[in-house]
Amino acid sequence: MRFSSGDRLALAILLSTVPFAAANGSAAMEPVLPIPQQLQALDTPSDGGGRITVLWAPSPLDGPDLHYQVLIQEGPPPTDPSHMKVLAEFPSNTHYVKDSKEPWWTRRDGAGSHLYQIRSGRGVEVKNGVSYSITVASAQGGHRVFAPPVQAVASPNWFNWNALNNLVIALSFGLLVLYAIRRAHRGPIFLRYIPGLDAVDEAIGRATELGKPVMYLTGAHDMSDPSTVAAAVILGRVATRTAAYETDLMVPHRNPITMAVCQEITRQAYFEAGKPDLFREDANFFITADQFSYTASVDGIMLRTKPAANFFMGAYFAEALLLTETGASTGAIQIAGTDSDHQLPFFVTTCDYTLIGEELYAASAYLSREPVQVGTLLGQDIGKLTVLSLIALGSIAATLKLGFGIEWAQLLLDTLRDVK
Repeated sequence: MRFSSGDRLALAILLSTVPFAAANGSAAMEPVLPIPQQLQALDTPSDGGGRITVLWAPSPLDGPDLHYQVLIQEGPPPTDPSHMKVLAEFPSNTHYVKDSKEPWWTRRDGAGSHLYQIRSGRGVEVKNGVSYSITVASAQGGHRVFAPPVQAVASPNWFNWNALNNLVIALSFGLLVLYAIRRAHRGPIFLRYIPGLDAVDEAIGRATELGKPVMYLTGAHDMSDPSTVAAAVILGRVATRTAAYETDLMVPHRNPITMAVCQEITRQAYFEAGKPDLFREDANFFITADQFSYTASVDGIMLRTKPAANFFMGAYFAEALLLTETGASTGAIQIAGTDSDHQLPFFVTTCDYTLIGEELYAASAYLSREPVQVGTLLGQDIGKLTVLSLIALGSIAATLKLGFGIEWAQLLLDTLRDVK
């Protein structure tokens, strides 16, 4: 058989890349291992330091039998990489950029490249400002080949580019709310009819006719909870009405901080109504922080004073039905509002009107019709409609396996990166 000069050259190259070793009188072939290519080690972006990202190109020989090892050593690269510390070993068909949690706009390499992040732990501590030598080895059957080591230094970053979408969304939402507020200043905006809030005047008027007090509860949480804040805002509107009608107001509390805040809100409401002399410090009073001791005390007050109107605003737990059932037995008009969805069935059953979920937060704008609050409410609704629309489009895209341009954006970023 005769070989051409090209065939002889190809055969010589093949033989030079496949070493042979004699074992038991026969020739044994060592596995051909690919040297990891395009190895990069860099400070992990958008973090607080203490992490290094390692990237290298995939190989056509990647598979479950071939493994990659990530090795590290503090200081300059050694002469023999085999003496470096092995941090991790994994099959070569795993650990890709596309599998990482980073968003597509901060990826430093193509989605098909290999990625491994080195952080403190597993016998190594990554220190900020310290130079580390890092390499990747291909390993199979006890044999290894190493990529030339590279160096990297971990450091903290000023800006988290992974959260850039949150910044864009926050700025967009803020501009949307500002636009809605300007729109509210130019003219009235329609607000959906909420029966429970329209019944506030009816309930207070009935209490005035009967000469009985109004009881107002702000829920189980303190002022750090949004539902309690909303309940305190509505209390201001209720207190303004009771001051105008000269009706007694009782607000029992289970948190002293909430009581102090509500005292000032009630005081301001009486001043706005032009009845500061009718304000009573003891209208807001503290009972106890214990859940069922508070419930028993309030139930006793209901049975003794028989208020004509009861308001249950804020967050509630197991005490909800105990309170509202007692109030219903006295014949009072009851209006509830809560974002505690697990208590809504009890409020709907035992109360005359119930504010469900976000109606509690919209109550202040609904009652006051103040342009800033109404505009803020409009901006929130537009923002929620936009988010729901995007979720619907994303669901359709995922169902139909459409990318909506994300692949094109990733391709553009890869092209710009290659140009640099």
